[in-house]
Formats: sequence, C-alpha cells, structure tokens
Amino acid sequence: MGCSGCSMNTTGDRPEMLGTYDWLNDLPDTTHLSDIVEVRFKGTRKEFFRNEEGLPLKVGDLVVVATTPGHDVGTVTLTGTLAEKQFARKIRKPDRYQWNKIYRKATTADKEKSEIARKREYPVMVRARQLANELNLDMKIGDVEFRGDNSKAIFYYLAEGRVDFRELIRMYAREFRIKVEMKQIGARQEAGRIGGIGSCGRELCCSTWRTDFDSVTSDAAHQQGLSPNAEKMAGKCGKLKCCLMYELDTYLEAQEDFPNELLALETEKGLARHFKTEILNKKIWYTLEEAYGTKPLVLDLEDVKKIIQLNKRGKRPPIEQYLTPEVKVENKMSVGSVNEDFLEKQTTKKRRKKKFKKRPAQNKAKLNTKS
Repeated sequence: MGCSGCSMNTTGDRPEMLGTYDWLNDLPDTTHLSDIVEVRFKGTRKEFFRNEEGLPLKVGDLVVVATTPGHDVGTVTLTGTLAEKQFARKIRKPDRYQWNKIYRKATTADKEKSEIARKREYPVMVRARQLANELNLDMKIGDVEFRGDNSKAIFYYLAEGRVDFRELIRMYAREFRIKVEMKQIGARQEAGRIGGIGSCGRELCCSTWRTDFDSVTSDAAHQQGLSPNAEKMAGKCGKLKCCLMYELDTYLEAQEDFPNELLALETEKGLARHFKTEILNKKIWYTLEEAYGTKPLVLDLEDVKKIIQLNKRGKRPPIEQYLTPEVKVENKMSVGSVNEDFLEKQTTKKRRKKKFKKRPAQNKAKLNTKS
C-alpha cells in the first residue's frame, strides 16, 4: 500500500505484496561495479542472475530471465553492490550456485504470455488438490506457480513427513501437459502466500515485507517476560509469531544490567519476595507478606542492587527509604485495583453458586404442583 508522499516498492503480481518503503532509493547507481541482479517472482521467491548484456536495469523493471528449461518473467529488486552483498549473505556455497543470465527487459508479448500463465494457476491448483485426494496422499497443495513461458509449474505442498508423489507427478503431467516441480514449504511460507490480518490489526509481516523465516523458540517469549499462553503467542500459521524476535536483542541488552538471580531481599519488615520484573523500565516488583499482606512494592533496579550488597554484609535496611513518592502512589493504585478486581471476582462466583443452588429447588416445587 503506497501513498503520494513516499517511494514504495509495490511491483509484482500483487500491489500490496512486499510493499515496503524504499529507504535506499537515493543511493548512487552501482550497476557498473557488479553485474549481479536479484529478481523476485510470485510471492517471496527470489533468485540471482547475471546481467551479462549490461542492460540498464533499475528496481521495479520486469525482465525475462533464463531458467532450466525455458524462461521466466520476474521483477528486479536489487542491483549493483547491494545485490552482491545480498547474494553473499543468502547463498552459503557461492561456488556451487548455478548462474543464469537476464535475456532482456520484458516486452508486451512477454507480459501477455505471462498473464495467460498466471490465469491458469488457480484452476490448476483446485484440480491438483482433487487429484492428490484421489490418491489419499497425506499432503496439501498450498499454491501453484507457472513459469512465464507457460511450460512448467511449481507445486508448493505441505506435509508432515515424507510423501511418495511419483504417481501424482505423472497424473499432473498428463492432466495439465506441463513439466512439474514439487516443492515443500512450511506453515510460515503458506501464511505468507495466503495473507491475512494479525492480532495487531495490520497485515501479516510474512505477506507484506518479510522474506526470511527464522526459527522462533519459546525462550524468546520467556526472555521478554511475555505471557506463556500459547494462543496469544501463536500467529495465523499456528507457529510462534515472528514479531517475537523483533525486540529480543533490546531485552537481552537490558537484562545485562540485572543481577543473575533475583533472590528474596532481607529488610526490617521481613523478606521481600520477587514476583514481577519490568525489564525495559528497570523496575522490580516485590511482596512483603509479613508486614503488608499481599501488597506489592516497586523498586528501582539500582536500589535492588544496593539492598543486595547490604544483605551480603549482614544488614537489613528499612524498605521505606527506597520507595519514592511516585512509586508509593503507584503501589497504592495497583493494590487498590488488584483488591477491587479480586472482590468482584469473588462476588460473581458467589452469585453464580447461589443461582445454581436455587434452580433444583425451584424445579422440585414445580414438579410437586403439577403432581
């Protein structure tokens, strides 16, 4: 989605697909320094090609590239030194990479032929799913991508284990009269191809700008102090949300200032037990059960370090001297809200119990009157 006041990279088969702000649009042209060009095809599939003919290419141009076999039509996403750096970052074994060249910029005839191939994708996908079900294969055809020359198609499928689809490939070749390539994808890649709206109210990152899908572990949520609820942490794909990794480095850097173990603090009023940590605000919540009941106390990180050092010397400082006026007000408000919520929950539970107790008695009375 673009606007008139900014430069957006919205080229491709879907205008909103991978449409992000181009922060590098004002860099000088470096195509004379490297002939490597990054080209994007349907969805998030990208490959690297050589511009051996020295064509004047820029980001957003439609080009015809060589494939094995035939040719395809894609959109230029990076050129020059940026494409070279991206190639070095993504390709692990550059010596074994099979290079293909760029033939030319896409003409009107190339665009028309590519559009005809794209229109075949949806009906072919529907029929492909039917054929897979007829063979009772434990797999799902997620998407179909035709080459620009309409001679080959890539069938993207999801499967938990290994699937013997040799007979299925023969059926596809006879049914659609094309060369078939099967490619397995994960749940994240499928979500990126389908698209949708996330819990944040915006389009999914995987369907708008994100192209690399790194593994996300539950430890990332634990390090940020987030809720362990699996439903809240899962995205539309059923896996952990990719956005859990966006601020992880900030949290890990902030945690370096915290002590390795937040043990109970010894004060004049008793033991202060830790139950909550605000990492970015650098505040730690404690409870003093003996003196204040379940009243929470909020302490700054520096004050906690001072109390820990005093405890190591065998001293028990008064906790009141470390509570600032702002923190005291915050404590009172939090305690009041917690107590009010607790009382409301208890009263609602009692009312429900009374209703359930009254209903059987009322039903018995009705039966006696009828008899």
